[in-house]
Amino acid sequence: MPKTIMIVDDEDDIRSSVEKILTSNGYEVVTAKDADDCLKKLKTVKPDLILMDIMMPGTPVKKIVPKIKNTNIAYLSVVRLADAEKEGLIFDNVVDFIQKPFNMDELLQKVRIFSKKRWT
Repeated sequence: MPKTIMIVDDEDDIRSSVEKILTSNGYEVVTAKDADDCLKKLKTVKPDLILMDIMMPGTPVKKIVPKIKNTNIAYLSVVRLADAEKEGLIFDNVVDFIQKPFNMDELLQKVRIFSKKRWT
């Protein structure tokens, strides 16, 4: 059974390009245009991993991520890790930080690693 990855990004081109990369490598993909849309979709979809941009319109990510339970999240962002830590964006379920622009092979490797459920 293929793993399901949710891509949360306000940029259409990022969502589209990451979706193409993942679907061509056998993943099921769900997309969300912002953090609020992500929460709404999580009511009906249980992804194995969420790739989430940090800087998006709507409710701030640091208010949304604590509401996401039992799902690994990897930030996919131009924001640097040190800045994310300063902004209080690191939570227990945040498993990685993938810097934009990203390398396709690195993205796939990290998705393979972190889409393995560690939650019960």
